[in-house]
Order: sequence, then structure tokens, then C-alpha cells
Amino acid sequence: MDIIRIIFAILLPPVGVFLQVGLGLQFWINVVLTLLGYIPGIIHAIWIIATR
Repeated sequence: MDIIRIIFAILLPPVGVFLQVGLGLQFWINVVLTLLGYIPGIIHAIWIIATR
């Protein structure tokens, strides 16, 4: 299941974070990071998936 989350994290970072933690604070942080820049959103999403 982590492979699917990582693929979503690369394609649509907020979706990968949502699958991992739901609609929590980390999801909204990732939405903001993705809007500010796509790469920071990817890095944050992969970090969240890897650490949980």
C-alpha cells in the first residue's frame, strides 16, 4: 500500500497525504506547500508517508 501512496504523492501530493493521515493538519500543510510549489509538496508528502 505504501507504493500506491508514494505514486499518488508524486502525481498529486495532497492525495498521498490524505490516504496516509486523512483531513488533518498535515494534509492542509501539504495543500499549501503544493500551491506554493509542486516540489515542496512532493517532498513533504513523501516525508509524511515514510515516517508514519
